[in-house]
Amino acid sequence: MTRLMYEKELELLKTNLEEMARYVESAINRISEAIETGNMELAENIIKNDRSVNDMERSIESKCLSIITRQQPIAGDLRMVSAALKVVTDLERIGDHAADIAELLMRCAGMDVKHFSMHLMPMIEASKKMVKDSVTTFLNSDTTMAQFVIDSDDIVDDLFNSVKFDIITALKNGEKNIDNCVDILMLAKYLEKIGDHAVNIAEWEVFRETGIIRNVRLL
Repeated sequence: MTRLMYEKELELLKTNLEEMARYVESAINRISEAIETGNMELAENIIKNDRSVNDMERSIESKCLSIITRQQPIAGDLRMVSAALKVVTDLERIGDHAADIAELLMRCAGMDVKHFSMHLMPMIEASKKMVKDSVTTFLNSDTTMAQFVIDSDDIVDDLFNSVKFDIITALKNGEKNIDNCVDILMLAKYLEKIGDHAVNIAEWEVFRETGIIRNVRLL
């Protein structure tokens, strides 16, 4: 009976983690939709829903700590719960960055942000894919996909450098709206950070399977 309850707790933890992950994914999806349509209500919703992401993080952390203290998991189960504790932190940070981007979009309302760099939308799409793939990686215990996500970070980094170059070029060519240029650069920086957190999630999947993260054995 005790073992059955323990297994149900682990299953509920995975379900809650998936719910949080899909919630964050949805926020990232709304960013590109807000840019494409100019619908700032989408951006407002991202900001309003950020508190829900924070609440999910605290709830999952509480469940993880409860499982560790009461059930004292070992081996693979301990790695899974330990990784979940880390993954929710990365998901929460992705949610924060999505809200930061939404605030920038509202500040730039009515402006065609794509005017400043043709690399911005590809960067958004690449970041979205990294988040989606990292979540799938962790939920499906797929270390092969985890490495793919880790390698994909180079794409986002290269696109960030391209956006930065585009902004610098625009300023050199006499772009007068410096504030908007700074906002676009900040937007791209948040996207780069989102990619970094997706990499973290993928690395925690490798840890869950092997006990090793960044070539260091922890468990």
